[in-house]
Amino acid sequence: MDARAHIIVKGMVQGVGFRWFVRSRASRLGLHGYVRNLDNGNVEIEVEGSRSLVESLIAEVRVGPRFADVRDLVVSYKPYEGDLPEFTID
Repeated sequence: MDARAHIIVKGMVQGVGFRWFVRSRASRLGLHGYVRNLDNGNVEIEVEGSRSLVESLIAEVRVGPRFADVRDLVVSYKPYEGDLPEFTID
């Protein structure tokens, strides 16, 4: 079953390679979407693909790369649309 998720990552997640980490993990899982920094210091992820793979990415994002400090995730599931490109950094 396919799913789409919108994720806001809070904590020390900018300037630590977080977007590259997410892109690498998402691409390895064959997911589509994007990751980008927000002006308030958070990181936004929009991702879609197999629900189990989306959940695998969410589990990896909760940990983050070595120098990140993920304090909170806000995850909202949406209907799958199939309109996202291969995973990119915006």
